[in-house]
Amino acid sequence: MPVRSAAPPRGSFRLVPLVLALLAALLAVAVPAAAPAHAAVPDRWGFAYLDNPTPPPGYVPDPSRQWGSWPSPAANPVKVDQTGTGTYAVHFPLIAGVGGVAHVTAVNRTGTWCQVQGWGTAGSGLDVKVACYNPAGAPAPSPFTVLFSSSTGTPPPPGGDYGYLYSLPSGALLSQYNSAGGANLSGHGSTGLWKAWLPGLGSTTEVGNVQVTAVDAAQGARCKVAGWYPSSTGQTFLVACFDATNAPYDTAWTLSYSVKRAVHGPAYPPKSFGYLWYNGAVPVGTDFNSVGGTNTFGAGVPAAVVMSGVAVPSDHAQVTAYGSGPGWCQLALPWTRSSGAVKLAPLCFNPGGAPVAAPFLLAYTSAF
Repeated sequence: MPVRSAAPPRGSFRLVPLVLALLAALLAVAVPAAAPAHAAVPDRWGFAYLDNPTPPPGYVPDPSRQWGSWPSPAANPVKVDQTGTGTYAVHFPLIAGVGGVAHVTAVNRTGTWCQVQGWGTAGSGLDVKVACYNPAGAPAPSPFTVLFSSSTGTPPPPGGDYGYLYSLPSGALLSQYNSAGGANLSGHGSTGLWKAWLPGLGSTTEVGNVQVTAVDAAQGARCKVAGWYPSSTGQTFLVACFDATNAPYDTAWTLSYSVKRAVHGPAYPPKSFGYLWYNGAVPVGTDFNSVGGTNTFGAGVPAAVVMSGVAVPSDHAQVTAYGSGPGWCQLALPWTRSSGAVKLAPLCFNPGGAPVAAPFLLAYTSAF
């Protein structure tokens, strides 16, 4: 699908030499033994958008931006409780179980970012705990999008690729999935830097979309994609994480990779979804619209991304920063829908918390 873009040339964004040097060493690091490979996509999933950053107890967030795999999701909504300043428990009903991955994206113009603190079974449901911090590193309330997905088995019908990892700081995996049946790996290099390996997925050039989220219950943390190295045998991603002072930081993190699939893994439905990677340009293989529509990119702060033909509520979006430094990306405001098109506003921040134009990976999906 063609993308209209007034972007500068792709070469205007490059990894800093330090990261390139670290990569050379990291690629040689022996990775720990992988968790057993899960070989249905997905078994359990849910997403929501918290539109009220200071919700009352048992708050039901925006019904048009939440859905899940449990029975009658319209009658069994996601609920959110605020557990402290900038901390939340998101209650997904009727999808209790182990494993999976979670992602979160802040939605604001102030630079307050959000991360996952953890997730786990709560009765018959599953709770995802979220924490948000302002650019100074203090806990702060914010709207956010949150996604959980867990997969096993072989994906019916065939087509597209999907995989995920939940890595500890050491590189050991707590959960992982690979639709090709391979065993994903994570290897820790220097402080705040990892190599993620997803064998059998993707292509020799960059195709698909990747999302990364920090998981830390102790303090503020941000993670991003610092490099993408495709090959005929699989995809290698460099993951970089930082603390609230912008220093490299060892934390747990999640990564999801999808090619011609929604961000949470299904092949069909949903039939309406799209993704886009902006890295100074928009590589063809990373610009996808599931109904054959056009994705358009408009440079600016925030950027403007319009995906035609795919706007079907209930729907969801995630954003991840790309690059070597400690800057981060999110959404400036909730996405809007008009005449079948969805408009999204990715917004990135420099290490000082000022809005800037910077590379990002954006994924949008409907439930249907």
